Amino acid sequence: MTNLNFEGAVATNLAEMVQYQVGSIVSRTLLQDESGTLTVFSFDQGQALSEHTVPFNAFIQVLDGEAEVTIGGKPLTVATGEIVLMPGGISHRVRAVKRFKMLLIMFKKKTA
Repeated sequence: MTNLNFEGAVATNLAEMVQYQVGSIVSRTLLQDESGTLTVFSFDQGQALSEHTVPFNAFIQVLDGEAEVTIGGKPLTVATGEIVLMPGGISHRVRAVKRFKMLLIMFKKKTA
């Protein structure tokens, strides 16, 4: 079953789909089904998702601001307009260097 929280055939500004909140991370799931998820997030400066591992490939596209993404112990800075792959099975962490917004795209692997 598909959970779709996004209107079709309408142009939408992703960065405007979530607002910043002081001291918080805000998320809005746009699509969730057996193939994966599409979620937009806003992070206040200093907020972070703790290090974790998922079995699926995931992409972060920064819509606004700047984040430090650590993948397999290697930190990198990702800024507005940039995208980074977080390979499945490798630990990663996301931290807001400055306030930032991102689109998280996760693809689930099909099982035979």
